[in-house]
Amino acid sequence: MNGIINIYKEEDFTSFDVVAKLRGILKQKKIGHTGTLDPKAQGVLPVCLGKATKVCDLLTDKDKEYEAVLLLGVTTDTQDMTGEVLKENTVTCTEEEARAAIESFVGEYDQTPPMYSALKVNGQKLCNLARAGIEVERKARRVHVYEIEILSVDLPRICMRVKCSKGTYIRTLCEDIGEKLSCGGCMETLLRTKAADFLLEEAHKLNEIEQAVKEGRIEEYIKPIDFVFQEYPCVMIRKEYNKHLYNGNRLPKEACLEWDKKQAEKKYRVYDDKEQFIGIYEWSGDALKPVKMFL
Repeated sequence: MNGIINIYKEEDFTSFDVVAKLRGILKQKKIGHTGTLDPKAQGVLPVCLGKATKVCDLLTDKDKEYEAVLLLGVTTDTQDMTGEVLKENTVTCTEEEARAAIESFVGEYDQTPPMYSALKVNGQKLCNLARAGIEVERKARRVHVYEIEILSVDLPRICMRVKCSKGTYIRTLCEDIGEKLSCGGCMETLLRTKAADFLLEEAHKLNEIEQAVKEGRIEEYIKPIDFVFQEYPCVMIRKEYNKHLYNGNRLPKEACLEWDKKQAEKKYRVYDDKEQFIGIYEWSGDALKPVKMFL
């Protein structure tokens, strides 16, 4: 099977667990996920099958959207409720002060990745070092919080929807907000509602996928590879140029059934004359050159 399944990752499953279980359900080895979710987190986890594993990195780099509950007054070593409580403070801020602090994080800011994360330093995962009681220096990374919508406030808890760039840790955002309010804070719950073009309301639990396999309708749940490239214009290649296309050669504009000079700077979804998706190309000089092939 080649394509992408929008999985609803349930609580207490790791992202690796989801991939392992899908290998058993689908009887297929070549499967990869598109961005780790913490075991306690739930929500959208696009999983790539077969040739679609080539887009795993691309999907990981896409923007995300989350719903999170921030618990003020509690600081933990993991920045969420799974860790050891390091400090508890009385929450004295008003709702207006909490809202102002949260909204101040909209935009770009330098965020220090948490020790309990899958990031590697000198070849070792930070989470493994943290479990061994070792803390290492981490470089702050520029992240972009596009929007924070406060859904409800019942201090010390605040429920919020966050739209952000890749590499943004919502746990760390919660702790940073708590620090700004001088009372500390951590993430109580996390739900990923969107990753790239994959939405929560279209996500499927593993038991649904298993049932679909038993009933012989698994194809209904698999998005085609080109689904993730819909922002690129489509180009069809003339039959006489199919061999060049399959070999990954550069393609002159004469190879295209239609050509719009205005789009000559863009990337394209390229299809053969049978409307089979072949790969992503971009205009370079006087021809289309391959960027990523999916044959």
